[in-house]
Amino acid sequence: MLNSKVIHVNGVFLGTAIMNRGMDTLRFYATHESVRALHNTCMPDLLALYCQVRRLFNNSRLTFQSA
Repeated sequence: MLNSKVIHVNGVFLGTAIMNRGMDTLRFYATHESVRALHNTCMPDLLALYCQVRRLFNNSRLTFQSA
């Protein structure tokens, strides 16, 4: 592991973006159940990864609130 960035939305820690050695991609390590579907997903940049994580997290919150 060369570098990592914490990903959180609205103060909720969702996981970590990890730069893989020898690769130009970031791997997502999910820690929150709502974004578990993206665990080990690789994306080319932090913004793309963050947008996917945020969208899944927000969708799960909306689904939970409407139930």
